[in-house]
Amino acid sequence: MNWANESSSKDFILLGFSDKPWLQTPLLVLLLISYTVTIFGNVSIMMVCILDPKLHTPMYFFLTNLSILDLCYTASTVPHMLTNICRNKKTISYGGCVAQLIIFLALGATECLLLAVMAFDRYVAICRPLHYIVIMNPWFCLKMIGFSWLTGFSNSVLQSSLALNMPRCGHQEVDHFFCEVPALLKLSCADTKPIEAELFFFSVLILLIPVTLILISYGFIAQAVLRIRSAEGRRKAFGTCGSHMVVVSLFFGTGIYMYLQPPLSTSKDWGKMVSLFYGIFTPMLNPLIYSLRNKDMKEAFKRVMSIIFFYKK
Repeated sequence: MNWANESSSKDFILLGFSDKPWLQTPLLVLLLISYTVTIFGNVSIMMVCILDPKLHTPMYFFLTNLSILDLCYTASTVPHMLTNICRNKKTISYGGCVAQLIIFLALGATECLLLAVMAFDRYVAICRPLHYIVIMNPWFCLKMIGFSWLTGFSNSVLQSSLALNMPRCGHQEVDHFFCEVPALLKLSCADTKPIEAELFFFSVLILLIPVTLILISYGFIAQAVLRIRSAEGRRKAFGTCGSHMVVVSLFFGTGIYMYLQPPLSTSKDWGKMVSLFYGIFTPMLNPLIYSLRNKDMKEAFKRVMSIIFFYKK
């Protein structure tokens, strides 16, 4: 049965934690705080990277793209989640579910590739410093960003088509906060193993290959940093790369947990919490990690704030 032939007029019911009403208020407060911090933090990073000429480098160009991704990533799910928590009828239209699924998957896959690009940038900066300007030229950086976005959306269209193509036999209750592949597969009334195998293949491409390249890059970076004689140089290199590795560990660790195992093998409540972490809390933590652990970013933020206050006077 083709997903286009399903009754597209029917809404999906997003169960979330409906069976735990005592969690609704704490979850609402937590989401409001995290979403506010996500918006403020990522907009601040974008503003500082754009306004401060000293940050017009490939590293901060990629960081600006990461902030844009995180803003769009959370915007695709959080506003609707907040609305659903505040009302009794926790539904999403069929079209809204399709759009949410495609956008969420696309931005998640793009972020996987972007983090690999950022690791490559640090590898070139530390291991090939004399060739950095030549290798990481503006045109090459734009091509890598374009490749990440194009691949992310292509992967999303493929995975979404596979998940939505499964017959649901009238099942409308999605045991999740938003439309995501593992939750939608559980609605199917047919054998999902062939689809799961195809989705697993795409997930390996998007998750395991980038994280493997990141680990290889940081293996070379660690060797190069240990050869730096200056303690200040080692501290700065480990500080910058350490921030990136924290983000990589949080995002890839939770993503691999969700997408590289059979949907039925995960505890439903634990799976929801993991999805909340990589879909909502990681985008909130990214600006904090990159700003608090990055001396250049903190100094640039002070410069931009001083300029803004100067013009206000």
